[in-house]
Amino acid sequence: SIKFAACYLGALRAGAITSAVNRRLGPTEQASIFARTEPKVTVLGDNTALPEGVDAGRVIPVTDLREAFDADPPARLPRLTASDPTCIVWTSGTTGAPKGAVYDHETQAAISRNVGELTAPGDRRLVVLPFAHVGYMTRMWDELANATTIVVVGEPWSAAETLRLIREERITMGTGVPTQWALVLEHPDLAHTDCSTLRVAALGGASIPPELVRRMRDTLGCPVITRYTSTEAGVTTSTLVTDSDEVIATTVGRPTPEVELRIVGTDACVVPPGSVGEVLCRSQAMMRGYWRDPGRTAEVIDTDGWLHTGDLGVIGDDDNLRLVGRLKDLYIRGGYNIYPAEVEAVLAEHPGVDRVAIVGAPDRVLGEVGVAFVVPAPGADPGAVSIDTLRAWCRAHLADYKAPDRVVIIDDLPITAMLKVDKRALSERAAERGATS
Repeated sequence: SIKFAACYLGALRAGAITSAVNRRLGPTEQASIFARTEPKVTVLGDNTALPEGVDAGRVIPVTDLREAFDADPPARLPRLTASDPTCIVWTSGTTGAPKGAVYDHETQAAISRNVGELTAPGDRRLVVLPFAHVGYMTRMWDELANATTIVVVGEPWSAAETLRLIREERITMGTGVPTQWALVLEHPDLAHTDCSTLRVAALGGASIPPELVRRMRDTLGCPVITRYTSTEAGVTTSTLVTDSDEVIATTVGRPTPEVELRIVGTDACVVPPGSVGEVLCRSQAMMRGYWRDPGRTAEVIDTDGWLHTGDLGVIGDDDNLRLVGRLKDLYIRGGYNIYPAEVEAVLAEHPGVDRVAIVGAPDRVLGEVGVAFVVPAPGADPGAVSIDTLRAWCRAHLADYKAPDRVVIIDDLPITAMLKVDKRALSERAAERGATS
């Protein structure tokens, strides 16, 4: 609800710390957030209930705050400093205990300075992610500096509503994950939607077929950019509007001006150019640490201030960063390291594949094998997504051992509360004895 945005801006000026609770999190995860933040005030949205047994402080239904708009301004407001915390952004909580990344005014200002082509003065921005996401919670300074108008798609997301808002609200900056943009391009309402107000369209969060980038550019008539960051990093890399379709689809761009980037091996030493390693970043845009958790903070931010993202990547000759997976997603098949994102990117280019996610599963002979969960393209012939066909496609582009050993056809990929593919759920399914290939 847009009411959340109004409450957050008010809390920001009052010097309070805002901790959003994503309603898609489970009761245990939500209760964990309440227990650790010990809130003074909890504002409840329409038709929202608190998890059982939590101490929420003073509870205020959001409808009770309407009187605040008619009240006289306070005689005095708190004096704020750059280091005053502004918000806590929680991870999606796949372990049942989300981690809270703390941001302050200084980090939000740094993020604003490094947003680049994603933002322009007077933008009308289409918001498709939950407000609890880092892509919203840490952008207050940028929105205020550019007088950005926020237009909320609402839940559940739909392509029809997205196109209606582009038409009627004259959106200038559109965002979305690849699946959302693909559905927008296929919707019949696109034929009578004027997209000429769009200045730029941004996407990320999953493997991107180059064909999708080309279709977006041709159909929407605006530049397309890809960005990469994390809950802890704030802002990291971005492609440019002048980059080619191939660069936008296969890389996440270069570091933004104030961000340092390095790729390190298991020994924490910088790897040679073109080698895969963990992505580290350092900037003033990073979180200050995890809320009341110095131990976990020290696990991800080292003594030199480098944030260990847990993402695996390689920097090419063009200085663009290419992500190949997560450290925890890496699986070892017969002694060979395999990075799922690399294989997913190849399979996503197959005409019979709409979406795909790959996880490792235990195997008595090879240790681990790859299991590809595939959502077929609309109208695709079943033979086009058979195990033999997809393995042959992979072998034509990658080393043969990287081809998935099993293929599971599904109607849709499960997602986390932060709209990322839920690989934990897929790993559990892949490990089940009854998985079919």
